[in-house]
Amino acid sequence: MNTKNIVVLPYDEKWIDDFIKIKAELEEIISDLIIGVEHVGSTSVRGLSAKPIIDIDLVIKDYSIFDEVVRRLASIGYIYEGNLGIEGREAFRYDNKPHLQEHHVYVCSAQSRELHRHITFRNYLRTHPEAVEKYSKIKLEAAKLYPNDIEKYLEHKSSVIGEIYKQCGLI
Repeated sequence: MNTKNIVVLPYDEKWIDDFIKIKAELEEIISDLIIGVEHVGSTSVRGLSAKPIIDIDLVIKDYSIFDEVVRRLASIGYIYEGNLGIEGREAFRYDNKPHLQEHHVYVCSAQSRELHRHITFRNYLRTHPEAVEKYSKIKLEAAKLYPNDIEKYLEHKSSVIGEIYKQCGLI
């Protein structure tokens, strides 16, 4: 069981600026290797309550340049962790970036199903305020009920995520 305290906050406009700062630092080192930088996850949707962690997908054309992406990200403190059990999404962590908001960095190929899922879900929420309201409510409830158990937190909100996936054509 994960004992890290789960905190879900009301939407904060600052998250856009946080994304821009992280994006700028990443692009400085790998702009010639990527075809896009996507702000995904709950912090990318205006009005959506979220854990204050910025999720970023770095989009590459294909995996032929992946080793160079790993090398360059390592040069600025990112450590490759593999796909963490999710095909089509390569995860990176970092140890010391106090100048940036907490964030997750993933590398996905342009053809990745996981990238498609992230973008589709985000774009649907950005245009459906009723879904944002429902999803915010369940996330806040889950964090209150399971403040120290990420698995139960995720399980509690999974039915609402499933409904939204159906609505936006992901399942």
